[in-house]
Amino acid sequence: MGEIADFGVPASIAAAWGVQDRPGYGPRPGLSLERIVDTAVRVAAAEGLAAVSMVRLGKELGTSAMALYRYVAAKDELLDLMLDRGLGPPADGAGATGWRAGLQEWAQALLAAMLANPWTLQVPAGAPPITPNQIRWLERCLAALAGTGLAEPEKLSIVLLLSGYVRSFASTAAAMHPGDRKPVDYGRALARLTDPERFPAITAAIAAGAIDDDADYDAAAEFAFGLDRVLDGIAALVER
Repeated sequence: MGEIADFGVPASIAAAWGVQDRPGYGPRPGLSLERIVDTAVRVAAAEGLAAVSMVRLGKELGTSAMALYRYVAAKDELLDLMLDRGLGPPADGAGATGWRAGLQEWAQALLAAMLANPWTLQVPAGAPPITPNQIRWLERCLAALAGTGLAEPEKLSIVLLLSGYVRSFASTAAAMHPGDRKPVDYGRALARLTDPERFPAITAAIAAGAIDDDADYDAAAEFAFGLDRVLDGIAALVER
């Protein structure tokens, strides 16, 4: 089929697929694309994505930043490969029956992968997925929608919708660190700060106990509630 580079795929991404080796420029012995990505993931896990730079990775690997560019031509490529490594492959979904159960399982697994590697949430969302594990996630989600009667463009839109919900929830959950700050009795504080005449809807929510202390926040229940509403919308589309 011609060179993969003809389609705009960077050599480092092609190498991750095993389609072609990274072109050599006299590569340094002991250095490889896998070692570079592994080191970048280790740094990100320990210190956050901002700590990852070609200069830092060069120091960690005992080489120069320029030597790394023989394996990965740009930092955007490195981020794609790091994200691929961080998320890993999805489960096969063999236990799910029906499209809804399949999407629930998929979304729960993606949330778990993101929260286990919160630095992945710092990778900018941009170009469509192209790396091996990301394509496996895409395949798994599309496969769950088989038999729904939906058109292929609709299935892809559902993947975008569902992954966007998971990423948004994971970003919020990862940012909540009650142990890092003094606990706030949120409901009582809000009741003192807001005027019932100016904020009648909030006052009603507080009175009903809907707005309470953060200690009562149930992330799993909140995620399941939002996910069910997304799936309800998809169900309406499938039925129509």
